[in-house]
Amino acid sequence: MSQLGKGRVIFHVDMNSFYASVEAAFDPSLRNKPLAIAGNPKERKGIIVTCSYEARAYGVKTTMSVWEAKKICPQLIVKPPNFDRYKKASKAMFDLLRTYSKIVEPVSIDEGYIDVTDVIEHPLTLAKNIQKKLLDELLLPCSIGIAPNKFLAKMASNMKKPLGITVLRKRDMKEKLWPLSVGKMHGVGEKTEEKLHSIGIFTIGDLARGNDIQLENILGINGKRLKKRANGIDNRPVDPNSIFDFKSVGNSTTLPYDLNNEEEIKGVLNKLSESVSIRLKRKEVLMTKIALTIRYKNRQTITRSLKLDNPTDEKKKIYEKAIYLFQKHWNGEFIRLLGITGQDVIERKEAFKQLDIFSFEKDAQQEPLHEALLKIKEKYGDNSIKRGLNQLEGKEMNETSFNKDFLQDHD
Repeated sequence: MSQLGKGRVIFHVDMNSFYASVEAAFDPSLRNKPLAIAGNPKERKGIIVTCSYEARAYGVKTTMSVWEAKKICPQLIVKPPNFDRYKKASKAMFDLLRTYSKIVEPVSIDEGYIDVTDVIEHPLTLAKNIQKKLLDELLLPCSIGIAPNKFLAKMASNMKKPLGITVLRKRDMKEKLWPLSVGKMHGVGEKTEEKLHSIGIFTIGDLARGNDIQLENILGINGKRLKKRANGIDNRPVDPNSIFDFKSVGNSTTLPYDLNNEEEIKGVLNKLSESVSIRLKRKEVLMTKIALTIRYKNRQTITRSLKLDNPTDEKKKIYEKAIYLFQKHWNGEFIRLLGITGQDVIERKEAFKQLDIFSFEKDAQQEPLHEALLKIKEKYGDNSIKRGLNQLEGKEMNETSFNKDFLQDHD
Protein backbone atom coordinates (compact mmCIF):
# COMPACT_ATOMS: atom_id res chain seq x y z
CA MET A 1 0.00 0.00 0.00
CA SER A 2 1.31 3.43 -0.87
CA GLN A 3 1.37 6.27 1.61
CA LEU A 4 -1.75 8.44 1.82
CA GLY A 5 0.22 11.32 0.35
CA LYS A 6 1.49 14.53 1.85
CA GLY A 7 -1.83 15.38 3.52
CA ARG A 8 -3.15 14.44 6.89
CA VAL A 9 -3.38 10.86 8.13
CA ILE A 10 -6.30 10.34 10.50
CA PHE A 11 -7.28 7.14 12.29
CA HIS A 12 -10.74 6.43 13.64
CA VAL A 13 -10.50 3.73 16.30
CA ASP A 14 -13.81 2.03 16.99
CA MET A 15 -13.97 -0.66 19.65
CA ASN A 16 -15.89 -3.79 18.59
CA SER A 17 -19.00 -4.77 20.56
CA PHE A 18 -17.49 -2.79 23.42
CA TYR A 19 -19.66 -3.73 26.40
CA ALA A 20 -19.63 -7.42 25.56
CA SER A 21 -15.89 -7.32 24.84
CA VAL A 22 -15.19 -5.68 28.21
CA GLU A 23 -17.20 -8.36 30.02
CA ALA A 24 -15.27 -11.08 28.20
CA ALA A 25 -11.98 -9.36 29.07
CA PHE A 26 -12.86 -9.46 32.77
CA ASP A 27 -14.26 -12.99 32.70
CA PRO A 28 -12.30 -15.37 30.42
CA SER A 29 -15.09 -17.94 30.60
CA LEU A 30 -17.22 -15.62 28.44
CA ARG A 31 -14.73 -15.42 25.57
CA ASN A 32 -15.78 -16.76 22.18
CA LYS A 33 -19.30 -17.41 23.45
CA PRO A 34 -22.65 -15.88 22.50
CA LEU A 35 -22.96 -13.06 25.03
CA ALA A 36 -25.47 -10.24 25.37
CA ILE A 37 -25.85 -7.28 27.70
CA ALA A 38 -29.44 -6.54 28.67
CA GLY A 39 -31.19 -4.07 30.94
CA ASN A 40 -32.78 -6.75 33.05
CA PRO A 41 -31.60 -10.22 32.02
CA LYS A 42 -33.85 -11.94 34.59
CA GLU A 43 -36.97 -10.69 32.86
CA ARG A 44 -38.08 -12.06 29.52
CA LYS A 45 -39.05 -8.55 28.42
CA GLY A 46 -35.55 -7.20 29.04
CA ILE A 47 -33.99 -5.53 26.01
CA ILE A 48 -30.65 -6.50 24.46
CA VAL A 49 -28.29 -3.53 24.58
CA THR A 50 -25.35 -5.07 22.76
CA CYS A 51 -24.07 -8.53 21.99
CA SER A 52 -20.92 -10.33 20.96
CA TYR A 53 -20.24 -11.28 17.36
CA GLU A 54 -20.75 -14.92 18.32
CA ALA A 55 -24.30 -14.01 19.37
CA ARG A 56 -24.85 -11.99 16.21
CA ALA A 57 -23.98 -15.06 14.16
CA TYR A 58 -27.18 -16.64 15.55
CA GLY A 59 -29.24 -13.60 14.57
CA VAL A 60 -29.26 -11.89 17.96
CA LYS A 61 -29.63 -8.12 17.51
CA THR A 62 -29.67 -5.01 19.63
CA THR A 63 -33.09 -3.83 20.93
CA MET A 64 -34.32 -7.44 20.65
CA SER A 65 -36.07 -8.73 23.78
CA VAL A 66 -34.27 -11.31 25.89
CA TRP A 67 -36.91 -13.94 25.24
CA GLU A 68 -36.64 -13.42 21.47
CA ALA A 69 -32.86 -13.70 21.64
CA LYS A 70 -33.05 -16.83 23.79
CA LYS A 71 -35.48 -18.35 21.33
CA ILE A 72 -33.04 -18.16 18.44
CA CYS A 73 -29.97 -18.76 20.61
CA PRO A 74 -30.83 -20.90 23.67
CA GLN A 75 -27.21 -20.95 24.84
CA LEU A 76 -27.03 -17.13 24.93
CA ILE A 77 -25.38 -15.77 28.07
CA VAL A 78 -27.11 -12.61 29.24
CA LYS A 79 -25.55 -10.18 31.71
CA PRO A 80 -26.64 -6.81 33.13
CA PRO A 81 -24.64 -3.68 32.22
CA ASN A 82 -21.75 -2.59 34.40
CA PHE A 83 -21.16 1.05 33.49
CA ASP A 84 -18.32 1.61 35.94
CA ARG A 85 -16.45 -1.27 34.35
CA TYR A 86 -16.99 0.17 30.86
CA LYS A 87 -15.74 3.60 31.98
CA LYS A 88 -12.55 2.07 33.35
CA ALA A 89 -11.98 0.12 30.17
CA SER A 90 -12.57 3.24 28.09
CA LYS A 91 -10.10 5.20 30.16
CA ALA A 92 -7.46 2.51 29.70
CA MET A 93 -8.11 2.38 25.98
CA PHE A 94 -7.58 6.11 25.47
CA ASP A 95 -4.51 6.12 27.69
CA LEU A 96 -3.02 3.51 25.39
CA LEU A 97 -3.90 5.48 22.25
CA ARG A 98 -2.13 8.54 23.62
CA THR A 99 1.13 6.60 23.78
CA TYR A 100 1.13 6.65 19.96
CA SER A 101 0.11 10.28 19.44
CA LYS A 102 -0.87 13.14 21.73
CA ILE A 103 -3.40 14.33 19.16
CA VAL A 104 -6.28 12.13 20.31
CA GLU A 105 -9.92 13.24 20.28
CA PRO A 106 -12.33 11.04 22.25
CA VAL A 107 -15.84 11.24 20.80
CA SER A 108 -17.58 8.56 22.83
CA ILE A 109 -16.89 5.89 25.41
CA ASP A 110 -15.63 3.47 22.76
CA GLU A 111 -14.34 5.51 19.83
CA GLY A 112 -12.00 8.34 18.98
CA TYR A 113 -9.82 9.97 16.35
CA ILE A 114 -6.01 10.08 16.25
CA ASP A 115 -3.95 12.36 14.03
CA VAL A 116 -0.86 10.33 13.13
CA THR A 117 0.35 12.57 10.31
CA ASP A 118 3.70 13.18 12.00
CA VAL A 119 4.23 9.60 13.13
CA ILE A 120 7.10 8.16 11.10
CA GLU A 121 5.71 4.62 11.00
CA HIS A 122 3.73 3.59 7.91
CA PRO A 123 -0.03 4.14 8.58
CA LEU A 124 -1.01 0.54 7.91
CA THR A 125 1.78 -0.85 10.09
CA LEU A 126 0.90 1.62 12.82
CA ALA A 127 -2.78 0.66 12.71
CA LYS A 128 -1.88 -3.02 12.99
CA ASN A 129 0.34 -2.27 15.99
CA ILE A 130 -2.38 -0.27 17.75
CA GLN A 131 -4.97 -2.94 17.08
CA LYS A 132 -2.64 -5.67 18.35
CA LYS A 133 -1.68 -3.72 21.47
CA LEU A 134 -5.31 -3.08 22.42
CA LEU A 135 -6.00 -6.77 22.00
CA ASP A 136 -2.87 -7.98 23.80
CA GLU A 137 -2.86 -5.51 26.69
CA LEU A 138 -6.57 -4.90 27.28
CA LEU A 139 -8.05 -7.92 25.52
CA LEU A 140 -10.28 -5.56 23.54
CA PRO A 141 -10.82 -5.84 19.76
CA CYS A 142 -11.21 -2.78 17.56
CA SER A 143 -11.61 -1.69 13.96
CA ILE A 144 -9.55 1.17 12.55
CA GLY A 145 -10.33 3.45 9.64
CA ILE A 146 -7.41 5.21 7.92
CA ALA A 147 -8.11 8.30 5.84
CA PRO A 148 -7.08 11.88 5.09
CA ASN A 149 -9.91 13.31 7.21
CA LYS A 150 -12.24 12.50 10.09
CA PHE A 151 -15.35 11.77 8.05
CA LEU A 152 -13.67 9.27 5.76
CA ALA A 153 -11.84 7.67 8.69
CA LYS A 154 -15.17 7.19 10.49
CA MET A 155 -16.77 5.67 7.41
CA ALA A 156 -13.75 3.41 6.88
CA SER A 157 -13.81 1.99 10.40
CA ASN A 158 -17.39 0.81 9.84
CA MET A 159 -16.51 -1.15 6.70
CA LYS A 160 -14.93 -4.15 8.36
CA LYS A 161 -15.83 -5.50 11.78
CA PRO A 162 -14.59 -7.05 13.95
CA LEU A 163 -10.82 -6.45 13.91
CA GLY A 164 -10.85 -4.64 10.60
CA ILE A 165 -8.38 -2.13 9.19
CA THR A 166 -9.65 -0.17 6.20
CA VAL A 167 -8.00 2.55 4.14
CA LEU A 168 -10.34 5.02 2.45
CA ARG A 169 -8.87 7.67 0.17
CA LYS A 170 -10.82 10.32 -1.71
CA ARG A 171 -10.10 8.54 -4.97
CA ASP A 172 -11.76 5.41 -3.55
CA MET A 173 -15.05 7.14 -2.79
CA LYS A 174 -16.76 6.60 -6.12
CA GLU A 175 -16.27 2.85 -5.85
CA LYS A 176 -16.48 2.22 -2.10
CA LEU A 177 -18.69 4.96 -0.68
CA TRP A 178 -21.02 6.41 -3.26
CA PRO A 179 -22.99 3.19 -3.97
CA LEU A 180 -23.94 2.91 -0.27
CA SER A 181 -27.39 3.88 1.00
CA VAL A 182 -27.42 7.48 2.20
CA GLY A 183 -28.72 6.19 5.53
CA LYS A 184 -25.37 4.49 6.09
CA MET A 185 -23.55 7.80 5.95
CA HIS A 186 -22.19 9.16 9.21
CA GLY A 187 -24.27 12.19 10.18
CA VAL A 188 -27.44 11.07 8.42
CA GLY A 189 -30.12 9.98 10.85
CA GLU A 190 -33.49 8.42 10.16
CA LYS A 191 -35.36 11.70 9.77
CA THR A 192 -32.68 13.21 7.56
CA GLU A 193 -32.71 10.08 5.42
CA GLU A 194 -36.47 10.42 4.93
CA LYS A 195 -36.07 14.04 3.88
CA LEU A 196 -33.33 13.13 1.41
CA HIS A 197 -35.48 10.37 -0.04
CA SER A 198 -38.22 12.96 -0.62
CA ILE A 199 -35.98 14.76 -3.14
CA GLY A 200 -34.73 11.62 -4.83
CA ILE A 201 -31.49 11.12 -2.90
CA PHE A 202 -31.05 7.45 -2.02
CA THR A 203 -27.30 6.86 -2.12
CA ILE A 204 -24.26 8.74 -0.86
CA GLY A 205 -23.38 9.34 -4.51
CA ASP A 206 -26.79 10.97 -5.05
CA LEU A 207 -26.04 13.28 -2.12
CA ALA A 208 -22.60 14.12 -3.50
CA ARG A 209 -24.29 15.27 -6.69
CA GLY A 210 -27.27 16.86 -4.94
CA ASN A 211 -28.75 20.26 -5.71
CA ASP A 212 -27.53 22.88 -3.23
CA ILE A 213 -30.81 24.80 -3.16
CA GLN A 214 -32.91 21.67 -2.60
CA LEU A 215 -30.60 20.48 0.14
CA GLU A 216 -30.67 23.82 1.91
CA ASN A 217 -34.46 23.98 1.65
CA ILE A 218 -35.00 20.67 3.43
CA LEU A 219 -31.96 20.54 5.74
CA GLY A 220 -30.82 24.14 6.17
CA ILE A 221 -27.08 24.72 6.51
CA ASN A 222 -26.67 21.06 7.36
CA GLY A 223 -27.51 20.20 3.76
CA LYS A 224 -24.37 21.82 2.36
CA ARG A 225 -22.25 20.31 5.09
CA LEU A 226 -23.50 16.80 4.33
CA LYS A 227 -22.92 17.30 0.61
CA LYS A 228 -19.33 18.30 1.32
CA ARG A 229 -18.86 15.18 3.45
CA ALA A 230 -20.33 13.03 0.67
CA ASN A 231 -17.64 14.49 -1.60
CA GLY A 232 -14.93 13.68 0.91
CA ILE A 233 -14.45 17.27 2.09
CA ASP A 234 -13.85 17.57 5.82
CA ASN A 235 -11.29 20.01 7.19
CA ARG A 236 -12.04 19.54 10.88
CA PRO A 237 -8.87 19.00 12.92
CA VAL A 238 -8.48 16.21 15.44
CA ASP A 239 -8.94 18.34 18.54
CA PRO A 240 -7.98 16.94 21.97
CA ASN A 241 -9.56 20.03 23.53
CA SER A 242 -12.98 19.52 21.98
CA ILE A 243 -14.08 17.87 25.21
CA PHE A 244 -14.07 21.32 26.79
CA ASP A 245 -16.25 22.92 24.13
CA PHE A 246 -19.39 23.03 26.23
CA LYS A 247 -22.09 25.45 25.16
CA SER A 248 -25.40 26.64 26.53
CA VAL A 249 -28.90 27.21 25.20
CA GLY A 250 -31.20 29.47 27.15
CA ASN A 251 -33.98 32.02 27.20
CA SER A 252 -35.02 34.71 29.63
CA THR A 253 -37.85 37.21 29.82
CA THR A 254 -38.38 40.50 31.60
CA LEU A 255 -41.88 40.29 33.00
CA PRO A 256 -44.49 42.89 31.93
CA TYR A 257 -45.06 43.56 35.64
CA ASP A 258 -43.40 42.31 38.80
CA LEU A 259 -44.75 38.97 39.98
CA ASN A 260 -44.97 37.15 43.28
CA ASN A 261 -47.91 34.89 42.47
CA GLU A 262 -46.52 31.35 42.27
CA GLU A 263 -49.05 30.09 39.73
CA GLU A 264 -48.33 32.96 37.36
CA ILE A 265 -44.60 32.43 37.82
CA LYS A 266 -45.04 28.74 37.00
CA GLY A 267 -46.80 29.77 33.80
CA VAL A 268 -43.78 31.86 32.79
CA LEU A 269 -41.39 29.02 33.59
CA ASN A 270 -43.53 26.68 31.52
CA LYS A 271 -43.22 28.95 28.48
CA LEU A 272 -39.48 29.38 29.02
CA SER A 273 -39.07 25.59 29.29
CA GLU A 274 -40.88 25.15 25.99
CA SER A 275 -38.67 27.78 24.32
CA VAL A 276 -35.46 26.16 25.58
CA SER A 277 -36.71 22.72 24.52
CA ILE A 278 -37.44 23.96 20.98
CA ARG A 279 -34.02 25.57 20.70
CA LEU A 280 -32.25 22.44 21.92
CA LYS A 281 -34.08 20.30 19.40
CA ARG A 282 -33.38 22.76 16.60
CA LYS A 283 -29.67 22.65 17.40
CA GLU A 284 -29.83 18.85 17.87
CA VAL A 285 -28.21 19.04 21.30
CA LEU A 286 -29.12 17.89 24.80
CA MET A 287 -28.58 19.75 28.06
CA THR A 288 -26.85 18.02 30.93
CA LYS A 289 -27.24 20.87 33.42
CA ILE A 290 -29.98 23.43 34.05
CA ALA A 291 -29.59 26.96 35.41
CA LEU A 292 -32.41 29.17 36.68
CA THR A 293 -31.97 32.94 36.86
CA ILE A 294 -34.19 35.07 39.10
CA ARG A 295 -33.97 38.88 39.13
CA TYR A 296 -35.95 40.53 41.87
CA LYS A 297 -37.76 43.88 41.88
CA ASN A 298 -34.74 45.48 43.56
CA ARG A 299 -32.59 44.10 40.67
CA GLN A 300 -30.80 41.60 42.90
CA THR A 301 -30.05 38.64 40.62
CA ILE A 302 -29.36 35.03 41.55
CA THR A 303 -28.54 32.04 39.34
CA ARG A 304 -28.84 28.51 40.64
CA SER A 305 -27.95 25.38 38.70
CA LEU A 306 -28.47 21.64 38.90
CA LYS A 307 -26.80 18.74 37.11
CA LEU A 308 -29.28 16.40 35.44
CA ASP A 309 -29.28 12.66 35.90
CA ASN A 310 -29.57 12.24 32.14
CA PRO A 311 -29.17 14.58 29.14
CA THR A 312 -32.48 15.92 27.86
CA ASP A 313 -34.26 18.29 25.50
CA GLU A 314 -37.75 17.46 26.77
CA LYS A 315 -39.91 20.37 27.90
CA LYS A 316 -41.50 18.39 30.72
CA LYS A 317 -38.18 17.47 32.30
CA ILE A 318 -36.79 20.99 31.88
CA TYR A 319 -39.91 22.43 33.51
CA GLU A 320 -39.80 19.97 36.42
CA LYS A 321 -36.20 20.86 37.24
CA ALA A 322 -36.86 24.59 36.81
CA ILE A 323 -39.75 24.38 39.27
CA TYR A 324 -37.57 22.45 41.70
CA LEU A 325 -34.87 25.14 41.58
CA PHE A 326 -37.45 27.92 41.83
CA GLN A 327 -39.22 26.49 44.86
CA LYS A 328 -35.92 25.80 46.56
CA HIS A 329 -34.37 29.24 46.03
CA TRP A 330 -37.18 31.80 45.66
CA ASN A 331 -37.32 34.12 48.68
CA GLY A 332 -40.94 35.13 48.13
CA GLU A 333 -40.14 38.65 46.89
CA PHE A 334 -41.50 40.20 43.69
CA ILE A 335 -39.73 39.00 40.55
CA ARG A 336 -38.75 41.20 37.59
CA LEU A 337 -37.02 38.65 35.30
CA LEU A 338 -36.85 34.88 34.89
CA GLY A 339 -34.48 32.82 32.78
CA ILE A 340 -33.79 29.14 32.08
CA THR A 341 -30.52 27.97 30.53
CA GLY A 342 -29.53 24.49 29.40
CA GLN A 343 -25.82 24.20 30.12
CA ASP A 344 -23.01 21.80 29.20
CA VAL A 345 -24.89 20.82 26.07
CA ILE A 346 -23.76 17.87 23.97
CA GLU A 347 -24.74 16.77 20.49
CA ARG A 348 -27.69 14.44 20.48
CA LYS A 349 -25.83 11.78 18.51
CA GLU A 350 -22.98 11.87 21.04
CA ALA A 351 -25.20 11.65 24.09
CA PHE A 352 -24.86 8.76 26.48
CA LYS A 353 -27.56 8.07 28.99
CA GLN A 354 -26.43 6.51 32.26
CA LEU A 355 -29.46 4.28 32.42
CA ASP A 356 -30.66 2.56 35.51
CA ILE A 357 -32.37 -0.79 35.52
CA PHE A 358 -35.83 0.80 35.59
CA SER A 359 -35.46 2.89 32.43
CA PHE A 360 -33.17 0.60 30.47
CA GLU A 361 -35.78 -1.35 28.50
CA LYS A 362 -37.90 1.70 27.71
CA ASP A 363 -34.96 3.69 26.40
CA ALA A 364 -33.54 0.80 24.39
CA GLN A 365 -36.87 0.49 22.62
CA GLN A 366 -37.04 4.21 21.89
CA GLU A 367 -33.64 4.69 20.27
CA PRO A 368 -31.11 2.57 18.37
CA LEU A 369 -28.34 1.18 20.53
CA HIS A 370 -25.46 3.14 19.08
CA GLU A 371 -27.41 6.38 19.34
CA ALA A 372 -28.79 5.83 22.84
CA LEU A 373 -26.10 3.88 24.60
CA LEU A 374 -22.68 3.91 22.99
CA LYS A 375 -22.16 7.66 22.78
CA ILE A 376 -20.72 9.42 25.78
CA LYS A 377 -18.46 12.22 26.78
CA GLU A 378 -16.68 10.26 29.50
CA LYS A 379 -13.60 10.00 31.69
CA TYR A 380 -10.09 9.58 30.29
CA GLY A 381 -6.78 9.99 32.10
CA ASP A 382 -3.09 9.27 32.25
CA ASN A 383 -2.81 6.09 34.32
CA SER A 384 -0.31 3.53 33.14
CA ILE A 385 -1.55 0.55 31.14
CA LYS A 386 -1.19 -2.90 32.62
CA ARG A 387 -1.89 -6.20 30.92
CA GLY A 388 -5.55 -7.11 31.13
CA LEU A 389 -8.46 -5.07 32.44
CA ASN A 390 -8.54 -6.74 35.83
CA GLN A 391 -5.80 -4.33 36.92
CA LEU A 392 -8.37 -1.56 36.69
CA GLU A 393 -11.10 -3.24 38.71
CA GLY A 394 -9.97 -1.89 42.05
CA LYS A 395 -9.69 1.76 41.02
CA GLU A 396 -12.41 4.05 42.28
CA MET A 397 -14.80 5.77 39.93
CA ASN A 398 -16.57 8.91 41.16
CA GLU A 399 -20.36 8.76 41.10
CA THR A 400 -20.67 12.24 39.64
CA SER A 401 -22.13 13.35 36.35
CA PHE A 402 -20.18 12.27 33.30
CA ASN A 403 -19.41 15.82 32.16
CA LYS A 404 -17.74 16.63 35.46
CA ASP A 405 -15.78 13.41 35.43
CA PHE A 406 -14.73 14.01 31.85
CA LEU A 407 -13.35 17.45 32.65
CA GLN A 408 -11.65 16.40 35.88
CA ASP A 409 -9.56 13.81 34.12
CA HIS A 410 -8.26 16.44 31.70
CA ASP A 411 -7.33 19.08 34.26
